[in-house]
Amino acid sequence: MDPLIHYSIPVKGLRNGIHQFDFQIDRSFFDNFEQSPISDCDIRLHLEFDKRPDMFVLQFDFQGSVRAECDRCLAEINLPIADSQRLLVKFSEEVETDEPDMVFISPETVKLNVAQYIYEFICLALPIIKVYACEKENPRPCNQDMLRYLSGSEGEDEPRPAEEESGEEKGANPIWDELKKLSNDN
Repeated sequence: MDPLIHYSIPVKGLRNGIHQFDFQIDRSFFDNFEQSPISDCDIRLHLEFDKRPDMFVLQFDFQGSVRAECDRCLAEINLPIADSQRLLVKFSEEVETDEPDMVFISPETVKLNVAQYIYEFICLALPIIKVYACEKENPRPCNQDMLRYLSGSEGEDEPRPAEEESGEEKGANPIWDELKKLSNDN
C-alpha cells in the first residue's frame, strides 16, 4: 500500500468549486522521500483546491518548524518556516513542461496525489542559512561552547602566552609581520 495515499485527492468525484484540505506533516511524511534534507518537522498545511471545468488551482499555505542544525552554533533547533505557493493543474494529453508553476495531467485522471508538490514546496521554503532569532527563548537552544569559541573568548581563564604578556599589541601576528616585510622589500 502506498504510504502517501493520504495525500491523494479524488478529483473525478469532486464538484466544481473550492474545497479545503488540511494535512499534518511530520517525520513519517519525509521518510518516504530518499535523501530528503528534512528528517523531522511539525508543519500544518492547508490546501485550497479550486476545481474549475478547464483546470485546478491549488493554493498551499503552511507553517510550522523543521528540525535542523543551526549554522551559527551547530545546535539542534526547531527552525520556523512558513510559505504560500500556488500551483495550476491543466488538462492535456501531451506532457508539457514549459511552465514552472503549472502541471499537466490527463483529463481522465481520477486522483491527484499532491505529496510530491508538498515535499518540494516545504524544501524550497527552507532558508539557505539555518539560523533564527532565538534570543527570546528560555532556555536558548544555542551551543554556548561553540558561540564562545566563535567569539574568540574561549579559554579566557587560561594564562596568556608569553608573547602577549611581553607587550606585543593584541591581535598582532608574527607571521603577518614577516609577510609585510617581504612585500616592503620590493
